[in-house]
Amino acid sequence: MRRPIRLGMNVDHVATLRQARRGSLPDPVEAALLCEKAGAHSIVCHLREDRRHIQDRDAEELRRRLKTRLNLEMGLAPDVVKAALCIGPHQVTLVPERRQELTTEGGLDVRAQLDRIRKAVERFEERGIGVSLFIDPDLRQVAAARRTGATAVEFHTGAYANAADPAWELRKLVAAARAARRAGLAVAAGHGLDTANVRPVAAIPEIEELNIGFSIVSRALFIGLGAAVREMRKHMDAARRR
Repeated sequence: MRRPIRLGMNVDHVATLRQARRGSLPDPVEAALLCEKAGAHSIVCHLREDRRHIQDRDAEELRRRLKTRLNLEMGLAPDVVKAALCIGPHQVTLVPERRQELTTEGGLDVRAQLDRIRKAVERFEERGIGVSLFIDPDLRQVAAARRTGATAVEFHTGAYANAADPAWELRKLVAAARAARRAGLAVAAGHGLDTANVRPVAAIPEIEELNIGFSIVSRALFIGLGAAVREMRKHMDAARRR
């Protein structure tokens, strides 16, 4: 029997809407609590260097109030690392970050900054914070990720979600997920996934978690946040049972 698959709910886009008016609503923390009740297994948020959506106080409140797990996405800017160490999430996911990007556009190049990432991993592990690396489904990046001491990887699924030939990109995901599991790494995936394309990825047995935000928040405008979470869970679970 295949292992069940978990849903990590990203609440960044709730904070993006709030920051449009620099007010207090909608509150990403309250949204996260609703998602928990609807069946999300963890909550994801990205504490960017420019603080364009999630603020430090959001992450602090999430850590204090969540009953599930907080997965804090982040780059390696010194002030963000310092903030993350103070917040103490259950896990950090190291991602590439460029100020001009609208969203994370690709995976972390672990091979090019192996020593820097290894040192960051050591700092977080010393505090009991697990580390995942957000990488492209590339076997060379999987091998480099293992050398950092990180315990998990999350594969960037943007190329799959946007591909004219998704079957080719899916094969790359399958190969990378198998390699990561053989290397002893926990495996997650995310970016660009929605109810129309999620099932083939959810069916990959080595993938333990999918981290999804934008499509669920978008769907919530029409059917409500709890219903949108449950709808995504339905698609993921159905794919896993097949």
